[in-house]
Amino acid sequence: MIDLYTASTPNGWKASITLEELALPYEVHAIELQKNQQKEPAFLALNPNGRIPAIVDRDEGDFAVFESGAIMIYLAEKTGRLMPSDAKGRSRVIQWLMFQMGGIGPMMGQANVFFRYFPEKIQPAIDRYQNESKRLFTVLDGHLKDNEYLAGDYSIADIANWAWVRTHKWSGVEIDDLPNLQRWLDLIAARPAAQKGITVPVDLALLQKDDSEEAKKFAEEARKMVQR
Repeated sequence: MIDLYTASTPNGWKASITLEELALPYEVHAIELQKNQQKEPAFLALNPNGRIPAIVDRDEGDFAVFESGAIMIYLAEKTGRLMPSDAKGRSRVIQWLMFQMGGIGPMMGQANVFFRYFPEKIQPAIDRYQNESKRLFTVLDGHLKDNEYLAGDYSIADIANWAWVRTHKWSGVEIDDLPNLQRWLDLIAARPAAQKGITVPVDLALLQKDDSEEAKKFAEEARKMVQR
C-alpha cells in the first residue's frame, strides 16, 4: 500500500496519475496548502523541502519518497512499467521527464504567478514566462509530429508533461497553432487513469474555466501562498 500526500496541482497529479496507471493500491492524504500543512513537522519528516507530493511505501518498511519526478521513477521501477528497462529506452524517458521538471514546470509555474496570482501586473515578467512556456510547447509539438508519445511507448514522461501542459490556459498560453501537441493532449486525456488522477484529491475542473467565481477564489488563495 502506498500513502500519497498530495494536493490538486500538476505536480500532485503526476503522482496520482502514475499510481492510477499502475493500478497500485494507495491511500490519499490531502494536504491543505492554504493552511500551510506542507510546512508542519509531520510532513517535513517525509519531505524536508515542504512541497507536495510525497509518498510512503508501506510495503518497503515505510520508505518515503519526495519530489514528483523521483516518485514517478520509483513507482515505475517498482512495477517494471511505464519506463523501459534497457539503458537507452530508460534514458529517453528520463530526458523528457527532466524536460518537464527543468522547463515546462518552472516556466508555467512562474507564468501562473505573474499572470494569475500577483496583484501587480508586471508585463515584462508575464511576457517572459508565457513566451518561454510557448517555446517549450513548440518543442513538444515538433517532437510529437513524428512520434505518438514522447519516448516510444506511453510512459511517465507523457504523464509528467501532460499534467502540466493541460493547464496551459491557466498560464495564459494558447496552443491552437500546435496541432501535434493538441492531438497528444487529447490522446492522454482519454485514458481512464488520467481522468481519475486529475481528480485527486479534489477535482479542479475550474482550471478550464478561468473566468468563474471558483477560479477567482482559487487564484486569490494561491496569491496568498506565493507571497508567504
